[in-house]
Amino acid sequence: MVLVTGAAGFIGFHLCKRLLAEGQQVIGLDNLNDYYDQRLKYSRLGLLGIAQEQIVAGQMVKSQSDNNFSFIEMDLSDEEGLPQVVAQNDIRVVCNLAAQAGVRYSLTHPQTYIDSNIKGFVNLLECCYKNKIEHMVYASSSSVYGGNKSIPFSESDRVDQPVSLYAASKKSNELLAHVYAHLYGLPCTGLRFFTVYGPWGRPDMALFLFCDAMKQGKPIKVFNHGRMSRDFTYIDDIVEGVVRILLKDRPVKEDGSAPSSVYNIGNGSPVKLLDFVETIERVYGKKAERIMMDMQAGDVEATFADTTALARDYGYKPSTSLDEGVEKFVDWFKTYYP
Repeated sequence: MVLVTGAAGFIGFHLCKRLLAEGQQVIGLDNLNDYYDQRLKYSRLGLLGIAQEQIVAGQMVKSQSDNNFSFIEMDLSDEEGLPQVVAQNDIRVVCNLAAQAGVRYSLTHPQTYIDSNIKGFVNLLECCYKNKIEHMVYASSSSVYGGNKSIPFSESDRVDQPVSLYAASKKSNELLAHVYAHLYGLPCTGLRFFTVYGPWGRPDMALFLFCDAMKQGKPIKVFNHGRMSRDFTYIDDIVEGVVRILLKDRPVKEDGSAPSSVYNIGNGSPVKLLDFVETIERVYGKKAERIMMDMQAGDVEATFADTTALARDYGYKPSTSLDEGVEKFVDWFKTYYP
């Protein structure tokens, strides 16, 4: 059985769908916070067979459409409830996608990141090692690279100079996971996600924001005057990598070191922000009015994933082009937000 935290979130929802398609038994956990429109979260859960009216905080409910899926509304920092969930179910592996997301939000709500991304993460680590979980996979972020100037970003690069609290919390996760791997032999794998996009994506992400503004005839905000690039990675490519890591055997470390690893997971092909905007305009069929703005605090100019290690150990290779991915998102966006 697989425990997926953040199951009502963007990546968590898609991961649950894929795992269920693979015949896995899945427990989804999410606190359903109001960081963005909760209706989107409930709609995702609805596609997994969990109706909003079924949900009672702290109580596990069964999917109405798939006997292999159950869901529980719970916060990761629940020191009584979470240990019970892990101890009372036959959970073999855990994928932790629950976190307070967003670089810019961390500038105004720092305590939220400490509670969720650090306190909650330690609570989950405690549950995993005490219940002898076979493998804990967790979401890190390309944000840990901070102002790194070495391109592409490699797992061997220094990541001790974060430029946002969000990035610092994700680097903390990597350090904490390594400690639990070292002290207790808990196998842990961190994944540094690079700008994930696709249908059912978060409303605070650029693709969603741009399409929403274009729909309403409002201008889009182009930060750093467009002098930015991102390693945009389509959701199906991300999920493919996560599933391989969850369901395949971990590579054995020949040197006997702690069973802790970190991988970049991205497209490996950065796109200039203005090219990204032009792709959206072409697919959406509408030109956007642009407001050129300065760089926002906590942001970085470029991201670019070196995925050599993930390809070597798990055969990971993204296959979705930007045009294809944006088209799938726009099709979904126009259907969900007509």
